[in-house]
Amino acid sequence: MVMYGPGSFLYVIFLVITWVTMFYSLNFYYLAIQSRHNESHERRKRQVPELPATLLPTVTIQLPLYNEKYVARRLIDAVCKMDYPKNKMQIQVLDDSDDDTVDLIRSIVDEYRFKGFDIVHVRRGDRSGYKAGALKAGMKTAKGEFIAIFDADFIPPSSFLKHLLRYFSDPKMGFVQCKWGHVNEDYSSMTQAQAVSLDLHFLVEQKAKSLSRIFLNFNGTAGIWRTSCINDAGGWQTTTLVEDMDLSYRAQMKGWKCMFLDDYVVNAELPVQMNAAKRQQFRWAKGSIQVALKLLTDVIAHRKVPVESKVQSFIHMTRHVAHPFFLAQFLIFPMLLSMDYKLYESNWAPLFVLAMYAALGPGGYLVVINKVWKKGWKHKAMQFMFLHFFGAGISVNNSVAVFDALFGRKSEFLRTPKFGIVKKGEEWRNKEYALPFTKTTLLEIFFALYGCISIFVAIFSNNALFTPLIALPTIGFIYVAYLSIAHSQLGKRKKKTTTATIAAGQALAPVQNSGRTLGQRLLLPSVLAFLILGAGVAYYGYHTSIYPLQEASGFLARAQTAQTPQQLADYARLAQKFIPESGNPVWLFPTFRTDFEIMHMQLDSMVERSEIISSLSTHDEGYNAALIDMHSTALEMQASLHEAIPYIYVSPQNIALGAAWIGIILSVFAAMKRARTRHQRAETASAVQT
Repeated sequence: MVMYGPGSFLYVIFLVITWVTMFYSLNFYYLAIQSRHNESHERRKRQVPELPATLLPTVTIQLPLYNEKYVARRLIDAVCKMDYPKNKMQIQVLDDSDDDTVDLIRSIVDEYRFKGFDIVHVRRGDRSGYKAGALKAGMKTAKGEFIAIFDADFIPPSSFLKHLLRYFSDPKMGFVQCKWGHVNEDYSSMTQAQAVSLDLHFLVEQKAKSLSRIFLNFNGTAGIWRTSCINDAGGWQTTTLVEDMDLSYRAQMKGWKCMFLDDYVVNAELPVQMNAAKRQQFRWAKGSIQVALKLLTDVIAHRKVPVESKVQSFIHMTRHVAHPFFLAQFLIFPMLLSMDYKLYESNWAPLFVLAMYAALGPGGYLVVINKVWKKGWKHKAMQFMFLHFFGAGISVNNSVAVFDALFGRKSEFLRTPKFGIVKKGEEWRNKEYALPFTKTTLLEIFFALYGCISIFVAIFSNNALFTPLIALPTIGFIYVAYLSIAHSQLGKRKKKTTTATIAAGQALAPVQNSGRTLGQRLLLPSVLAFLILGAGVAYYGYHTSIYPLQEASGFLARAQTAQTPQQLADYARLAQKFIPESGNPVWLFPTFRTDFEIMHMQLDSMVERSEIISSLSTHDEGYNAALIDMHSTALEMQASLHEAIPYIYVSPQNIALGAAWIGIILSVFAAMKRARTRHQRAETASAVQT
């Protein structure tokens, strides 16, 4: 393989990223094996008896809420139905809401206090520290020896406290985490993708780490902490977006044990809106990197932390860097194909690459799914197909989160909206809290278009076998970008309700308006049409400027192996037809090597020399020397073409067209945002009049 030019540089980066991402992939299979052989986890579950009623400890249940009008009652009702003595159960509703959820919660708390529950409605002066700040504030008045935590979208079973508290017979047990269930798993392909992703996390990763030498992560909800463990580990801290992961690591570095229950499920509501799911994923990705920056050095330097736990902590904290690495690979691979860079020496190498991809990617995951779910594995396998697209598409969103954390950018803890969606077919679009798409969607659209063009690059560069490797992520980018726009709320909303109406638990009445305007209804089709047009223009540009040079490169490659001067001259003439007669694509520090006019002169010289040496005998020493020299010239010219091709992609014309295209997309985004603002103002005015 010839090592020169930008192709070699990109190829080295591509290989490095491949090995790094393979490291993270292989670790999943390592944890899958560990989860099936975690004997201490299984033994601990079998040996723990129920606590007698006389030994039941006092428990504080913390419910951190922020603008959760659709699910607040469901959560509080479930908590108050728990099979546990009222005199040993303190309920803290940590309410940071700034909408009519405040009045709703106040009425529910008063209702249950009247029934004899020790329940308090905790309000702060501000929302400092977000969820961690609310939990920290609640700890000041917590009475319990143990702290149970539930997010707004969870529905704990009545046996929750009695079932989990039995595992705290060991005084060093710091927290116990339950598996999450999903009340709306089959609502859509997106919820199915999220469900199987979470299930794999719990049944593989968490199960492998439970009561082992590897640090276990508390998932923020559906678990119980020992109060003394929280205090000993330094309490809830507000420096990251994943306060649960932060506290988990600090507690285990202090020597506390932790356990995961894979056979006890607490159901929850999955995000049904793409923009809400992206917000949740963003928070998890950014928070993990923040914890890595904060604690990874301490974990690695800690003398009492086993080496295995140090390695796994590094992987767990940094695993979201796989998202920007994946995008970098997606960008580089088509460039190498378009440069006609020789990626492999053997003809069977593409098949080997596809086989490795199948084995370490979908194939390997399907084997794990089969082992975990056994009889029901086919349904989960179908969900995994959706996860494959969702995971690829969400990588743009998560990459932005990773860079946000690395550059130390501060951001608000943005909650994931919940709409109380349980059954398939229930509508959420006309409810409050629905989110518009963000500027990240523009990047997703870019990668979708880039992927479409890259598919043609693979085909026309005679690398069609690699097409699936490009097509699958491209479908993912299209899937996420499309749903981000389609799920953006620009339609009618519910009107504001009075405090009395909320307290009475009455349904929210819809505003009688005309719904979406014609312009709003046409917005999504217009954006899609514009994207298709952009892809067509990009393909036309590739076919007229890049593809001819690749054809010329192919003929020069044949000229290098020509056995007669006449064959060499024929290939030189064919290459000449595809190279522009003048110009230099390298507009930044141009050189004579990439000047098209000089290339034509070199090709003319090759043809003339071929005619001259054709008159010589094939046994003549000059004949062979001249033929070898012309082979070298063809090789040098091919290298010059490879050097020129990348600069055509970033030519001033392409940069200008790309900027114009992005400007139009931004204009559409701004228009959509203005329309949404006008709609909200009109809605507010209507509510005031009502």
